Amino acid sequence: MSVIENSKLTVVGAGAVGSSVAYAALIRGSARHVALYDIAAEKTEAEVLDLAHGAQFTGSSDIIGGADISVTAGSHVVVITAGAKQKPGQTRIELAGVNANILKSMMPQLLEVSPDATFVIVTNPCDVLTVLAQETTALPYERIFASGTVLDTSRLRWKIAQRAGVSISSVHAYIVGEHGDTEFPLWSHATIGTVPILDWQPLDGQPKFTQAELDQIAVDVRDAAYKVIQGKGATNYAIGLSSARIVEAILNDEHSVMPVSTVLDDFQGVSGVALSVPSVVSAAGAEPIRETSFDAAEQDLFRHSATALREVADSLR
Repeated sequence: MSVIENSKLTVVGAGAVGSSVAYAALIRGSARHVALYDIAAEKTEAEVLDLAHGAQFTGSSDIIGGADISVTAGSHVVVITAGAKQKPGQTRIELAGVNANILKSMMPQLLEVSPDATFVIVTNPCDVLTVLAQETTALPYERIFASGTVLDTSRLRWKIAQRAGVSISSVHAYIVGEHGDTEFPLWSHATIGTVPILDWQPLDGQPKFTQAELDQIAVDVRDAAYKVIQGKGATNYAIGLSSARIVEAILNDEHSVMPVSTVLDDFQGVSGVALSVPSVVSAAGAEPIRETSFDAAEQDLFRHSATALREVADSLR
C-alpha cells in the first residue's frame, strides 16, 4: 500500500465526540478533505460552519457536511461516533442495544457510497459494535475495527510518565482487551525506555513503582472516563485526538503499532470477538501482531474479557 493522496475522512455523528474528531483532524491535517455527517441537519450544518470559519488557521484541509449521506461519498476512512452517549453511572455495555440498532441500519448505506473505505468504530461499546458491523457488512477484519484502547493506553502512559518523571513518549505500555470494564495493562511488557517498569528509579528521588501501585493505576485508567463524564457529561477532546491519530496511520500508510480492536481469529485462542491488541495500522487497515506474548495471568484476563463481550454480542444478534 502507499500514502493516500487527496484523502477524504468522514466523521459520522456531529455530537461532542464527532465534532472533536473533525476538529482534531483539521488542526492536525489528518486528511485533505473532512466531511461531517449526521441526521440532525441544523446541528451538523452549525458545526461545519463553526469549523469552516477557522479554515485560515488550519492549513490546507477543508470541511463539508450535512444530513445527506452523499456528503460521505468517496471516503477513504469513515470514523463512526454516532449513537446514544454514555450517561453518568452507565456502563458502555448498557449502551449496546440502542447503538447496535443504529449501526446496523447505517453501515450498508455508508458502504454503498464509500465501498473502498476503512471503517473505525468509536461509538460505544465499540468492541461489540465492531463485531456486529463486520457481520452486517462482511468486510475483511482488517478494514473495520474499533478505536479500542488507543485512548486508554494514552491515559496509562500519561499517569506512568507523571509518576516516573519522564516524557510520555518514553513510556512503552499498552492497555488491551475490552475498551471498558474488563480492560487491563500488559504489565509484562511495560518499560520506561528499556527498563522494566518495576525496576525504574524515578528521577525525582521518589520510590520505585510497586505492584500494588500499578494495580491502582490500572483501576484509575479503567475508570477515567466515568470521572470525566461525571464532571462534564462526555469525554471528547482526548478521543478526538486519538481518533485523528488512527486516521493518520491509515492515510499515511504508517505501519504504526496501536492497540486497536479488530475481530480476532485465533489470537491467544480467542476468535469471533473484537478486542484490542497491539496491531499494525496502515493503508491496508489493522493487523494484530500475533507474536505478542501474554503471561499466564494476562491470558486469563484476556479470555475473561472475551467471554464478557461474546455474551453481549450474542444477546444482540
